[in-house]
Amino acid sequence: MCADQLAGIGDEAAASLPDQIAAITALGWPGIELRTVDGVALADLDSSRFQRVRRAVAAAGLRVVCLDSRIGNWSRPITAPPADDLRELDVLADRCAALGTRYIRVMSYLSGGLDESEWRSRVLDRIALLADRAARHGVVLLHENCSGWAGSDPDRMMRLVEAGGPCLRLLFDVGNGIEHGYDSFGVLERVLPHVEHVHVKDAVGAPGRAEYVLPGEGHARVHDCLRLLLDRGYSGAFSLEPHLVTRPHEGRTATDPGPFLSAGRRLEHLLRAAPTGVA
Repeated sequence: MCADQLAGIGDEAAASLPDQIAAITALGWPGIELRTVDGVALADLDSSRFQRVRRAVAAAGLRVVCLDSRIGNWSRPITAPPADDLRELDVLADRCAALGTRYIRVMSYLSGGLDESEWRSRVLDRIALLADRAARHGVVLLHENCSGWAGSDPDRMMRLVEAGGPCLRLLFDVGNGIEHGYDSFGVLERVLPHVEHVHVKDAVGAPGRAEYVLPGEGHARVHDCLRLLLDRGYSGAFSLEPHLVTRPHEGRTATDPGPFLSAGRRLEHLLRAAPTGVA
């Protein structure tokens, strides 16, 4: 494990940017992933507030590994028009350039009541449209295995990669399988060559009733996933998203960075204990 690969989603630790930065630097990690500041999505910050974000991150010496968008997430079904997605992509692409990253996290849309065939067709068309726009901006969209048409099915993930071309790669969250009802390790084995970014969380429970726990203490086979990634030469970020306090889709935000810091130390332990060779 290379220490340079460690990062965390800032608002999982705290709402304010100074507290987000303080949590990441307390862990001694070099990377931060940005999603919201004081509860405001990064794309919705006005230019002056964004410039303050840029200066603060640079002053802390942190590397921005990814920007998390709302494109395709639980709040935007595929039946919604593409205007909001395109606007957010344009804004975040400019902010990628300012922050020195090329990655934007996306998802693949809830159905909005459409049947599977129409849902699939619209998602693939929308992703192709977005990937073309991303190519013009020089950024890469990272599809997360979460809610959406391709969220839990590796075959659908591969279809998405085909539709998006070189500007659509995969973000694999090792803990999402508990909430969405699949074996994360089995899916990761199938899609690993296309994975360029990793989120780390763990959970127990069942779909719709996941309870999040420290990495390695749940049923998501986090250790096995990390070991597989390292064994296959994965060189991207391991970005901590423990969900112990923060749950964006539930409107829950962190007020105490303690759980995030505990999860970070546990992630470090798991990576140190992940020898090559997967059983």
